[in-house]
Amino acid sequence: MELTIKQVDLQNPEHCSQVIKLLSVYMNDPMGNNRPMPAGLGPQIIAGLKQHSGFLGFFVLADDKYAGLANCNINFSTFQAKPLINIHDFIVAPDCRNIGAGSFLLRAVINYASQNGYCRVNLEVREDNANAKSLYRKMGFNDCVPRMMFWEKKL
Repeated sequence: MELTIKQVDLQNPEHCSQVIKLLSVYMNDPMGNNRPMPAGLGPQIIAGLKQHSGFLGFFVLADDKYAGLANCNINFSTFQAKPLINIHDFIVAPDCRNIGAGSFLLRAVINYASQNGYCRVNLEVREDNANAKSLYRKMGFNDCVPRMMFWEKKL
């Protein structure tokens, strides 16, 4: 099986369809929110991403099948005066797990950041997602020092 990377092009209808398909799989997964994507949310996601100037996305393809997706946001580190990439969604389709697609996709994001002058790649992971944490550790990610917490205020 050949793995390849494609940068997401939100002007490409096939890419938009695959973003929604993979996000739907992710939302329905126990490590997502364990529920199907709400009706009508898909077009809202694509419209919002098109308006978000900091969006950066990558697909991993296994042969010609869209096997995974990294939805990222470009941010800026004032402490290093350089941009950074935050991986917000990281998805590998269940039937494409354990073939190296996740590490291939993550390595592509890291390589992109390195080659384009970014100072780091951040990601968030659920505390109970042992498989994702194992992959991220294998790829060199660790807790921040000092340890950071991800907080939210729902609006």
